[in-house]
Amino acid sequence: MGAVDKEPAAIIGGRPVDETPAQFGREQIGYRKELKPRHLEMIAIGGAIGTGLFLGAGGRLAQAGPILVLVYAVCGFFGFLILRALGELVLHRPSSGSFVSYAREFLGEKAAFVAGWMYFLNWAMTGIVDSTAAALYVQYWSAFTVVPQWLLALIALAIVLGINLASVRLFGEMEFWFALIKVAALVLFLVVGAVFLAFGWPTDAGATGIPMALANGGFAPQGLLPAIVVAQGAVFAYSGIELVGTAAGEVENPAKLMPKAINSVLVRIAVFYCGSILLLSLLLPYTAYSADQSPFVTFFSHLGSPQLGAVIGSVMNAIVLTAAISSLNSGLYSTGRVLHSMSLNGAAPRFTARMNKSGVPYGGMLLTVAFGLVGVGLNAVVPQDAFEIVLNVAALGIISSWAIIMLCQMQLQRWAKQGRLVRPAFRLFGAPFTGYLTLAFLLGVLVLMALDYPVGTYTVGLLVVIIPLLFVGWFAFRGRIRKAVQERELEEAFGAPAPSAPDPPA
Repeated sequence: MGAVDKEPAAIIGGRPVDETPAQFGREQIGYRKELKPRHLEMIAIGGAIGTGLFLGAGGRLAQAGPILVLVYAVCGFFGFLILRALGELVLHRPSSGSFVSYAREFLGEKAAFVAGWMYFLNWAMTGIVDSTAAALYVQYWSAFTVVPQWLLALIALAIVLGINLASVRLFGEMEFWFALIKVAALVLFLVVGAVFLAFGWPTDAGATGIPMALANGGFAPQGLLPAIVVAQGAVFAYSGIELVGTAAGEVENPAKLMPKAINSVLVRIAVFYCGSILLLSLLLPYTAYSADQSPFVTFFSHLGSPQLGAVIGSVMNAIVLTAAISSLNSGLYSTGRVLHSMSLNGAAPRFTARMNKSGVPYGGMLLTVAFGLVGVGLNAVVPQDAFEIVLNVAALGIISSWAIIMLCQMQLQRWAKQGRLVRPAFRLFGAPFTGYLTLAFLLGVLVLMALDYPVGTYTVGLLVVIIPLLFVGWFAFRGRIRKAVQERELEEAFGAPAPSAPDPPA
């Protein structure tokens, strides 16, 4: 297995052999650069604003109270560091395989295998979260309460699959408008909430502002421990920020567009996440929020006029439904491309490399949807717990994926110091200290998950199942992986695609 994991054998022009098109260019064959700059910018926004905020924040507020704003700020800062690290990798070499491709280059085939399948786990579970959220949102309207939650989740899954299979341009357009609606909704809430606080207007739940929060237990009504424990929920809220790295492989001139898109994320985190949580905690008692309703819908439903509150609450619910569909849309887009990259390198089933005439890797998407059907089953069996169960499992995939991104950046920096490559001008600031700090943070979140009994404890306990499955998967695919490595080496030596040969036995 050592041959599979070996580092580049030669340096060409100050850069490693592995960076040349012959080694990694095959991953981009068939894709069409149909995403526009406005698509990339809004994908970056949409990736940072999803179900974790629009639905998950309600349950977190009910658990921890106003201190949640501090939790979101800390997690958001580390999310930004991860995005800066990913940006450095993208400017080194744009790839639709994203950090899984970088793991192959900098850490070896084993790391790429683990990164890819843990990322698939992340988005497969996130897809279940999003389809569950969509079903819950639709049931806000009484006309749909008679429709089973599992059926609504299935319909959402089918609609989003159809969008993704059409073309990357349609995905970009849909994500552009989805993101625009999400931003408009949050801006509307921020304006209305700020006006309520500025004029001291009450809701039907009573007074608003700092006195109301103090009367309901203050900044940390449940103490510090619940706030710490819900950190994994805040981490999940930021899942999707790495999607902009995948999209960079299908956009023209990513070196110009990526820095702007990434740097703007910090402002969005501060305004949309922290600003929204702060306003929510000052507009209603934290006990008014719940895990089964968007906190934004909760607020608008508590306006003074029942009729006005019902109308605005209904509109807001439609908007957060859009957010769930957007996140599901992004998940299928991302996993389709990551699995395509893995399949070409022997680490995923062959059918996941298949593309349609529009340049869409539909094989990987269909595999993700197959796992999404498990979520439909959860909605049928345990509809009350489906969201929390899969959210925690998705958090495992997020933590491992973000850790891989940081490890790849750290290796890139080491190789640059050794003269193996030229480090991009757009870099992770404070590296390698910020890299080590981020890894320590992610480890801490994993420990906190284990302390969140029973769901979090059982979720971390799943690692005793996941890790052996990864070992089994590696031994099942290593024959194909070795073959792919050999073909890349032949391409490098002769400058042409190597002839295909039968797969060696595992």
